[in-house]
Amino acid sequence: MRAFTVAIVAVFASIISHASHAQMWPGADYDPAVPTLEAVLGYAPGEQITTHSDMLHYMGTLAAYAPDQVKIFEYGRTWEGRKLMYLAVSSPENIAKLDAFEAGMRRLADPRKTDRTAADALINDLPASLWLAYSVHGNEISSTDAALQTLYHLLAARGDDRVPEILKNSIVFINPLQNPDGRDRFIHRFRSAKGLEADSDRISAEHNEPWPSGRTNHYLFDLNRDWIVLTQPETRGHVEALQRWYPLVFVDLHEMGGDNSYYFAPEAIPYNPHLVESQRSSLFDFGRNNARWFDHFGRPYFTRDVYDAFYPGYGASWPAYYGAVAMTYEQASARGLVFRRRDGDEMTFRDTVMGHFITSLATAETVANNAKTYLRNFYDYQVSAVDEGRKADGFPRAYLFPGAADHARSAKLMSVLKRQGIEVTYAEEAFRACGSEYSRGTAVIDAAQPRARMIRTLLDAQVDMDADFVAEQERRRALNYDHDIYDVTGWSLPLQFQVDMKTCNRMPNISAGDVGKPQVVMTMDTPFIDGDIDTAKVFIIDAKSGAVPSAMAQALRAGLRFRMMTRDFTIGGKDYGRGSLVFSIADNDADLVQRLPALDYQVAYQAYGSSWVDGGADFGGRFAQLVLPPKIAMAWDDPTFSYSAGNSRFVIERQLGYPVTAIRTDDLARADLSRYDVLILPVGLYDRHLSGAAKALGDWVRSGGVLIGQGLALRYLTGDDVGLLSSAREYQAKDANGDAAGGSRVAGVRYESAEDARIATEPKEESPDTVPGVLVNAVADQDHWLTAGVQEKQIVLMRGADIYRPLTLDAGRNVLNFTGSETLLASGYIWDENRTQSAHKLVVMIEPKGRGFVIGFTQEPTVRAYLDGLLSIYANALFLAPSVARPVR
Repeated sequence: MRAFTVAIVAVFASIISHASHAQMWPGADYDPAVPTLEAVLGYAPGEQITTHSDMLHYMGTLAAYAPDQVKIFEYGRTWEGRKLMYLAVSSPENIAKLDAFEAGMRRLADPRKTDRTAADALINDLPASLWLAYSVHGNEISSTDAALQTLYHLLAARGDDRVPEILKNSIVFINPLQNPDGRDRFIHRFRSAKGLEADSDRISAEHNEPWPSGRTNHYLFDLNRDWIVLTQPETRGHVEALQRWYPLVFVDLHEMGGDNSYYFAPEAIPYNPHLVESQRSSLFDFGRNNARWFDHFGRPYFTRDVYDAFYPGYGASWPAYYGAVAMTYEQASARGLVFRRRDGDEMTFRDTVMGHFITSLATAETVANNAKTYLRNFYDYQVSAVDEGRKADGFPRAYLFPGAADHARSAKLMSVLKRQGIEVTYAEEAFRACGSEYSRGTAVIDAAQPRARMIRTLLDAQVDMDADFVAEQERRRALNYDHDIYDVTGWSLPLQFQVDMKTCNRMPNISAGDVGKPQVVMTMDTPFIDGDIDTAKVFIIDAKSGAVPSAMAQALRAGLRFRMMTRDFTIGGKDYGRGSLVFSIADNDADLVQRLPALDYQVAYQAYGSSWVDGGADFGGRFAQLVLPPKIAMAWDDPTFSYSAGNSRFVIERQLGYPVTAIRTDDLARADLSRYDVLILPVGLYDRHLSGAAKALGDWVRSGGVLIGQGLALRYLTGDDVGLLSSAREYQAKDANGDAAGGSRVAGVRYESAEDARIATEPKEESPDTVPGVLVNAVADQDHWLTAGVQEKQIVLMRGADIYRPLTLDAGRNVLNFTGSETLLASGYIWDENRTQSAHKLVVMIEPKGRGFVIGFTQEPTVRAYLDGLLSIYANALFLAPSVARPVR
């Protein structure tokens, strides 16, 4: 091994000295029969950035060369139709027994079916497994090329003592490209900007991506935040594939800024408390071996900084909750073929490919050398998870979802959980648990299952960060230094979906059945209708069902006319709340029943033979708002934040099912908006791009348009030069302030303490501290039509530093406000100053302007498409508000 190490050091020294050599690893002993990248694609590794189609071609070529060692699998298609692929590479013996391996891992993953003796036999027989996932962000370009070189090396390398052991003791799964749409977007733009030769200057066009960057997928999602809600096909397919094989180790290979070095595990604190000791200690196995190879090659690296393991929605976090060792690697990016770092060195694309190649092989080596240990740790994880769930020591044993009040949202949440391997059953009869009565059909999750820690991580209202870490962040913040919280600190799915969940410290004795195959969107050919169809005059969707937002979109696209009830009513002895939808023969043709769209999750229409109501609002009165099909536009391109623009478009088009016209922001100032009823300004800083558009936008609103601003867009709408919303953004509230600067001489003062001196350094006017992301409680005005069908209690994701004053009542209405400071926090960690200053402040406001409205969401309602509970008020802004507005129709 020592002789091999010396030889490899010499090889890499040669690479560094001769970066332009035709081969990336000159002098390496490779089997000449194995097709090289250059022979197949016409360039050596690291000379060009490989496209998705070329990647597939080379993968297929190697698989065809070694069909007994490589198997390729398709796991989905992107929104743009590109294939999502992964492969397995191992010894012929292991590949021949892939089916047995799959079955064996499934048995090992469930100790309720596999006792210790059977597990020992499986551990003795099975190979270990490693999953290497590359390029979840499309502009993190070195990863995919490193994946191809890793595959080639495992098939062709001779003299590398590690390779036979890796292939014998493990199966290496390689997902070379998680985000094909984003990668091809990046490559197209890079090639368009590249001149005679690659330019290393960071300000050159080839290093500055236009909007949107290649980081995101078609709908501009950060796929590395989607793993707990699975809204995107790239993530859903990946999660399904992982649960087919249960790889013991998962690595997500990323890139970071080009002035950095290389990061690998162990991760930074805080760790999620539901990770177990064997998972955390195993990270040091990989870190030490990676470090050994980096030391050999003279490459810098860092560990235990920046990249934490707290949020479970990362690709490098989620696999840990089925029992894998999961981690992130980050390579400094060239974002092209060559990049001049701030220290003056030029880093080539080849250099970056080499970094990921080194850690890919080093990680595979660590897995192969510890195969039986990791197999046993995996089984022990399942045993301890089931045991913890069964004991329920200090946490729930059963999670209960009655679902009657929010059927569609509850059913969707259950399907999302089921996709992640969580066992969900439905009660087949009514039962009693922990002093409460539950009806037939209640969804029940027993924590005594292998996914016990995933259940707690996703369903518990609070997951705490390490107390010492929090104390350190508060200390730094007091000194006006940046905190180290990397992402959101609250993500409880029942809160985000706003479904009713109860818990019990013991498992009720019930007869229950399996939920069945999960589907995030359930489509049916015909609708469910409860009642006599033949004599029906009206069909009603109960606002409580949770199906109203998508039902409105589907019905409008189908050309149906319906009314949203903005007051309660009673018909046929049943009470319906405001926000219920009424479809009547009076408003539609006689074939209405044949044209009613099927609703998601088998939500039913209730049919009635008469439109006569027993009490409350009539179907032809002023509280029965006819909803008309709006034409919706949204700002697109700079300066919108691409995440917000893409997430909003996805929510409207894919979750609700309604088309949107994207208009480039610079065109809005001169665009004819008269054809549109709604214009959305996603999160963005619009002052410069729309500086001359305020009058045109105001005139359009006054003519009957509905202008919706989200998040930072409100800075433009509330600006003094625009004035389309009468609210104002607040400075940070202070009990004491330092003196403002007063020229070169100021009055003398004495400080009694260091704290007095610190306070004196604070500016009189500064923004509130930025909140990384917490779930907070809000209260909806139950009298305004915009909140029809909106539950009084709402959950909002609070992020950023903007806090807005409520509108005065002569200007408009504050239809959704944060609760008081004592009840504000629902999940996560919030700075105390933000908690107290945000109390009772604005979340959603509506201000009439002439015949139209301006609606402001101070917090983004579509973020990551995982706040399903806010869909009702967002859909009302999209569909109901333009119908209440009074344009000339």
